[in-house]
Amino acid sequence: MSASQHARRERQELADLMLATGPDAPTLCEGWTTRDLAAHLVIREARPDAAPGIVVPPLSGWTERVQHATAVGQSYPELVRKVRTGPPTLSFYAVPGVDGLANLNEYVVHHEDVLRAQPGWEPRTLDSDLADELWGRLRRMCRVMYLRVPVGVTLVRTDGRGGSVVARTGDPMVTVSGSALELLMRSYGRRAVNVEVAGDPGAVARFERARIFAI
Repeated sequence: MSASQHARRERQELADLMLATGPDAPTLCEGWTTRDLAAHLVIREARPDAAPGIVVPPLSGWTERVQHATAVGQSYPELVRKVRTGPPTLSFYAVPGVDGLANLNEYVVHHEDVLRAQPGWEPRTLDSDLADELWGRLRRMCRVMYLRVPVGVTLVRTDGRGGSVVARTGDPMVTVSGSALELLMRSYGRRAVNVEVAGDPGAVARFERARIFAI
C-alpha cells in the first residue's frame, strides 16, 4: 500500500473514531477536545490564511481565532465530514502526491491522539509496510525533531526490521526503544507511549523534561 493510500485510510479511521467518541471527548493535544482537533484539521487544509499559525508562533493568534470560529460555527458531524472528505479542490493538499507526503504522519499521530485519550484504549498493530514507512520518515526527520533536546538521543526500533538512528549527538546519550509507532509518537512530544528510556539517570531526567516536536 502506498503512503497516499495509508494516509487516506488513517483519515477515514480517524473520522470514524471521532464520530464514535463524540465532540467533547479528550485528546492528547493539550486543551483540545475532538471538536477542536477536527477544526484544526479542517483549517489546516482549507484555510491557507490561518494554517501558517499552526507552526509559526507569532501568527498563532489568528489561527486560534479561525479554529475557534470553525469549531463553533458548524455542527460536529459536518466538521467530521470535512475531515473525512479531505481538502477542497484548490487546496495545496489536493495536489496529487501531497496527501501521502504531508498528511500521513499528521493523521497517524492525530488518530492516536484521540484513541489514546479514551479510557481503556488498546494499542494498534500497524501493517508492516506502514510501520516501515513511518520508521523511514522518522529516521529522516529526527535530527530536526530533537534539535532542542539537551542530551544525545539514539532511537532503537524494536519491531519489524528493527534498526537504530542517532537523533541527536551528545554526551551523555540516552537510548529510546520502542516500536516504530511508539517512537514516532514520542518524537512528536506525546507521553502516552510505550517506550523504554535508558541511560544515566540525570540524562534521562533532562530528556523527559525536554520539549520535543509537536503537531
